[in-house]
Order: sequence, then structure tokens, then C-alpha cells
Amino acid sequence: MYHGWADQLISAENSINYRASVKAKLGGNQDNWYRLFMVPGMQHCRGGEGPNQFNVMGALERWKESSEPPAQIVATHVSNNAVDRTRPLCPYPQMAVYKGTGSINDAANFSCKAP
Repeated sequence: MYHGWADQLISAENSINYRASVKAKLGGNQDNWYRLFMVPGMQHCRGGEGPNQFNVMGALERWKESSEPPAQIVATHVSNNAVDRTRPLCPYPQMAVYKGTGSINDAANFSCKAP
């Protein structure tokens, strides 16, 4: 599941609350079948200032067919038909943290970390 932090129609907190309700109902660790990816700067399902294009179907296929759950999904932002930013999307509550060197527009310079 994914949700944009800048969603102007449905509060991003709704998806976080839904995740919490799943864990409350079914138990603490449901990561073997359910993950939430919060997308910084993405509006309602697309658009916005943040990286908002990513291959969610590819991640789901690898998870289902190879039992490889997504540790992160790389997202891109495109301007004028060119990728100008990439960023890893991390399973909530993890977040992308800058490693301290390299371009802030390159996903390779970030890692997923728990708060």
C-alpha cells in the first residue's frame, strides 16, 4: 500500500491509522504480507514536488513470485521528460535518511532507517 504525504484529498494519516488497525487486529508483525510506503511530496496517487513515479507492480510481483518482500522501492521525479530526482520509498515507519555525501537527488545516497 502507498500514500502520498502531500495528498490533498485524503489525509496521509488515514493510511497510517489503517496500518495500526491491521496490526492491532492481527498482531504486531504483519510485514510478511502487508507494507505501507509513504511517498514524500506526492499528492493524491501522483503528482507533486516529490518523487512520485515507481514500479509498485514489479515490487508486488517479486514479493509474490520470489518471496522477496520490498525493503525499498526506488521512486523518480520527472521534469521536462527527464528524471531529476530519485529517492527510496521505505516501509513505514522507516524513512529515507541522507547518508551525508553525494547528491540529494540520487536514491543511492539514502538508506531506509527506523525513526
